[in-house]
Amino acid sequence: MSDDIHIEIDQDVCIGAGQCALTAPDVFTQDDDGFSTLLPGREDGGGPLVREAARSCPVSAITVSKTVG
Repeated sequence: MSDDIHIEIDQDVCIGAGQCALTAPDVFTQDDDGFSTLLPGREDGGGPLVREAARSCPVSAITVSKTVG
């Protein structure tokens, strides 16, 4: 079972609720303005709770997709 995923945060949609950082703190954090961002090197996943973090976003600003290849 492959864990090859890609994570994107739509900064135009993010409201800084922080649910992603609470759910998967090894992948997500919040920037100086309080908006969600990925920790460096985590665009390709890095934790079992990534999909749950995306589901927990109240404005659906996080997209988790499988990488092709």
